[in-house]
Amino acid sequence: MGLFDFFKKSEGSPQEKEALESGLEKTKDNIFSKLTKVIAGKSSVDDAILDELEEVLVTSDVGVKTTLKIIDRIQARVARQKYVGTGELNGILRDEIQKLLAENNSTDFSNFEYGSHKPYVIMVVGVNGVGKTTTIGKLANKLKNSGNQVVLGAADTFRAAAVAQIQLWGERVGVKVVAQAMGSDPASVAYDTLRSAVANGDDVAIIDTAGRLHNKIGLMNELTKIKNVMQKVVPGAPHEILLVLDASTGQNAIEQCKQFTEATAVNALALTKLDGTAKGGVVIGISDQFKIPVKYIGVGEGVNDLQLFDRQKFVDSLFN
Repeated sequence: MGLFDFFKKSEGSPQEKEALESGLEKTKDNIFSKLTKVIAGKSSVDDAILDELEEVLVTSDVGVKTTLKIIDRIQARVARQKYVGTGELNGILRDEIQKLLAENNSTDFSNFEYGSHKPYVIMVVGVNGVGKTTTIGKLANKLKNSGNQVVLGAADTFRAAAVAQIQLWGERVGVKVVAQAMGSDPASVAYDTLRSAVANGDDVAIIDTAGRLHNKIGLMNELTKIKNVMQKVVPGAPHEILLVLDASTGQNAIEQCKQFTEATAVNALALTKLDGTAKGGVVIGISDQFKIPVKYIGVGEGVNDLQLFDRQKFVDSLFN
């Protein structure tokens, strides 16, 4: 059975649905309180309403480029249908956002399988403070509860707190952590982690990396060195480079995504802290601009509050 088939079977419980809807509450209130004011007292969708809708989406951190794309699509539908009442606007907006996410490779992950990858190696990147360590701990917990044997590599050796946090998460969720002294070579930690994973027959190895957004050349060199060293143990590693972003930072998260995708081959995204922000629209903007799958979203502080991103459920919760 594939790695993400395990996840797919465990998703969709009433508790997870409730957590998702609760986590998106601030974003939903932000968008629809503004939208209600836009259409108040008006019967049909015209250019003036679309101009105001554009402002609603931009101020909800959907982003200018993505907002203009959505507005153009709605404008085309209004032109085709000749008359669109304001009562239909929610439904049209919902449809266009779902279509956009579908086009941007945001889908379920039943097609992601181990294949010949064992251990399946995930390298996690992102700046300090975005919830990177917490995401690693929650992901390890999710994987372990799905029947996988997991090992964590504490390769952010520039901060003693980072190593200690990974070790605490390892103890909390009951998975092994490979660590060295503060200031050790991160690539050495990654190498040791993968050697341990191979020797113990682990299913998944998750490697933390330093959360410093220094110049792109320095970042690229550091991450390239880690990847090269890992490939000496597991050819093709890492199989996943997961960028963790804090949704509450809005457009700053988009800028971070730009920096990291230029520095390394990011192929999955995790957006954290959706429950604490009204800027959840950034999920839509990032998906559209970078065409990288949003794979996980954090919708609460609990150990089980990391969810696989499901575009259908996300949009449903946003518009319910």
